[in-house]
Amino acid sequence: MAVNSRSVAVIGAGWAGCTAAVELTQAGHQVTLYEASRQLGGRARRVDIDDTVLDNGQHILLGAYKQSLQMMRKVGIAPEQAMLRLPLQMNYPAGSGGMTFSAPRLPAPLHLLLALWRATGLQREDKLALARFSSAARWMDWRLNDDCSVSTLLERFDQTDRLIQLMWRPLCIAALNTRPEHASAQVFLAVLRDSLGARRSASDMLLPRRDLSSLFPQQAAAFIEERGGSLESGRSVRQLRRDGQQWQLQSGDSSQNFDAVVVATPPEIAATLLDGSADAELLAILRSFTYEPITTCYLQYASSTRLPQPFFALLDDPDNTDGGAAWGQFVFDRGQLDPAQAGLLAVVISASSAAIQDGHQALGSALASQLAAAFKQPQLAQPLWTKVISEKRATFACTPGLARPANDSGLERLMLAGDYTASDYPATLESAVRSGQQAARELLLQLR
Repeated sequence: MAVNSRSVAVIGAGWAGCTAAVELTQAGHQVTLYEASRQLGGRARRVDIDDTVLDNGQHILLGAYKQSLQMMRKVGIAPEQAMLRLPLQMNYPAGSGGMTFSAPRLPAPLHLLLALWRATGLQREDKLALARFSSAARWMDWRLNDDCSVSTLLERFDQTDRLIQLMWRPLCIAALNTRPEHASAQVFLAVLRDSLGARRSASDMLLPRRDLSSLFPQQAAAFIEERGGSLESGRSVRQLRRDGQQWQLQSGDSSQNFDAVVVATPPEIAATLLDGSADAELLAILRSFTYEPITTCYLQYASSTRLPQPFFALLDDPDNTDGGAAWGQFVFDRGQLDPAQAGLLAVVISASSAAIQDGHQALGSALASQLAAAFKQPQLAQPLWTKVISEKRATFACTPGLARPANDSGLERLMLAGDYTASDYPATLESAVRSGQQAARELLLQLR
């Protein structure tokens, strides 16, 4: 242990907690990483179903996720091998009533201009509306004086109904996991700023080729252990209290004292741990979040089944009563990411509260029918098996003017980390990583 090394507990081995733990370890401190689950990754983790390795949700990262990519490299993950990089695209199955929008590999903003010029399924007024919105957003520096809903923002800039249906609505729901009528326009603009408004590579879409736990959290834990730290998985911290100049953690029947703590749990668990220590205002903010689910349905077909591209957008129509509700928003061909998963498709539904009301079996059948109709392949209506995984509290509802706490809890040597902390980003892997880095930076200043 280094001369100035301190003992630090990080509670929660999601992406924020793992990031904070890596940064503190690299700075020379003795880190103990606690995780209540046996599987690392929090709300972006591996799930083992019988003999099949799945994720608790299909994810897309962006080229703009600089800090996530940096952390992967730091722990020995090569992003160019671990993920499939694709240019920005919003393509629907041919003949399904959608559009094709694919950005070529040209410098920004030429890539978007050419993608817009080549786009099919959009009328002239749709393309003009998109160009008008992009130009106005740049002029505004991607900022609003007063936050409002995404729907209100789109209405202000006269976006067409078809453009909203095919591009803005699915992008908003995918990025913020909140429907446009309730979603923060300022946060949505921040996402667009760092992707559509940045250099071309920032808008690239990165699809994981490996499970989410091994994409970063497992390697982060190995990084910590190799440098003298420890991982306590399957260990839930039940109590956290001040003990003189240290913090005492109660886990199971044992307790241990640490010089500093990073609480990287969901906000409601953080509130429970800090009850009696933190001020009332912070506890109220931590307990004020509402949540939205994300549901992923995995459908296994014969190994010869293959989509024309690695992923497609889908026309969702939850209110359709004639042919059954169409809930799916995006579909991914996992076999094009990992040959061992040939024939496995993953359909994603963000903000999925209504979709899961009739149960997993009904949803799986509805999605199989939706795929068969969208791709005009009747055999897709009969998968070999389906598995629905719903993360019921996947993200906070990203509403206008939402109060989010700072990393600094106001308590000495105790930081908060998580995608819910103050940020101009929604609840994404990148915001979790950024929060973990910021928590570590601020804690290191206090430990000097």
